[in-house]
Amino acid sequence: MQNYFSLFQLPQQFDIDLALLNTNYRVIQTESHPDRFVTATSAKKLSSMQIATTANEAYQTLKNPANRAIYLLKLQNIDAISETNTVLPATFLMQQMEWRETLEDAKQAKDINALNLLLSEMRAETARLQANLVDVFDKKHDLIAATDATRKLIFIDKVCADVSKSIATLEDNL
Repeated sequence: MQNYFSLFQLPQQFDIDLALLNTNYRVIQTESHPDRFVTATSAKKLSSMQIATTANEAYQTLKNPANRAIYLLKLQNIDAISETNTVLPATFLMQQMEWRETLEDAKQAKDINALNLLLSEMRAETARLQANLVDVFDKKHDLIAATDATRKLIFIDKVCADVSKSIATLEDNL
């Protein structure tokens, strides 16, 4: 399996240049596009398809901060989302419960403003966690703290997705 960071000529770290990721992704996609291999052998066609598929998977992984963190941990043989790795601080779990309750209350009240405020609060926490991941992955190389922060980011991303979906649903029903 090719290292996704190497594929896009990026350093293997959490803080990556997203513009360079996009540029290098487009280059690979252009070079491996099926139209370039119309007259090629079956083996060449298959190879180009495999490269394009790997590039798509790698791009989707690296462009998303939570997925990038999961991948970095995976490269260190750490499964951040393992069923045996479920311990999170009580304060974080309480915050999650509060966010979920706020989400449900705002959905029931059809209060888009409350949902937007919640989403804003959660995005601020996401930004804080991402800054923490730069520190613990790239500067301190603290994989225990990186795993903890990654798991928190995964949880927050799920709640953010639910909030965004609720906002879209309410806006569609206006």
